[in-house]
Amino acid sequence: MKWAETHKKLAASGLRTFTDREFQAVTGSTPASAKFLLIRYTKSGLLRRLRRGLYAVEGELPSQWTLANRLYRPSYISLETALSHYHLIPETVYSVTSVTTRSTREFDVMGISYGYRTIKRRSFCGYRAIQQGGETVLIAEKAKALADYLYLAYLRGSPVNSRLKLKEVPRRELLEYLAVFEHPGLMEWFKNDLKIADHRIQH
Repeated sequence: MKWAETHKKLAASGLRTFTDREFQAVTGSTPASAKFLLIRYTKSGLLRRLRRGLYAVEGELPSQWTLANRLYRPSYISLETALSHYHLIPETVYSVTSVTTRSTREFDVMGISYGYRTIKRRSFCGYRAIQQGGETVLIAEKAKALADYLYLAYLRGSPVNSRLKLKEVPRRELLEYLAVFEHPGLMEWFKNDLKIADHRIQH
């Protein structure tokens, strides 16, 4: 199959990234033929291998957030990346942070670090789909991004960003999301032991 025909089929599929099996299905190739084409197109610079089993057309790469959703599934953007997006922390975040129900992982793709932190399946909620540059991205709601961050900080005993803007999130909504983790001591820690300048009563 010539590249022009392959490219046309990939464009028609709407997939910005695709797995081996998706490539096979879109092109109508056999498994062996699909593997051969992926190797050939990657070596010739027409495709880019993003990680094992995941590809994109060179020059038509997805956004960092779209890639984050696809690199490791299921996952959604959360933690520092989402907190920066919602202006809950003042820092610019250069890595892309997500949560997943799978094992904690780190990937480095095209010089960008993609981090995934594990939460339990029952806590994998509170996210929504947004449009970003014509792409659909899954990201935590503001309160859930904060709850994810606080839960993991508590679990690991990590220091909490002292400039975290807790007052920007309604206390009731935050407490509801903290409750979904069903972790003994989390609520008590948040209410009584969390040391942060912006930890004040909200309604």
